[in-house]
Amino acid sequence: MGTRTVLERFPAGGPRGSRPAEEFARARRDEGTPAEVVMDLEADAFLVVVPRQAGQLRQAADPGRS
Repeated sequence: MGTRTVLERFPAGGPRGSRPAEEFARARRDEGTPAEVVMDLEADAFLVVVPRQAGQLRQAADPGRS
């Protein structure tokens, strides 16, 4: 599994029929961001995530590089 960045968190206990995480992810996809929704079981929340770019991974691994 690759590294992902969390864009937003939504509580899992929303009103029936309400899907704010899915709506948020769809809006990001409409903007060209490859967002998806995953469930964080420990936090009981839906997370909207995107894959981290290769450049971000290199920068995180070597913070002295610009």
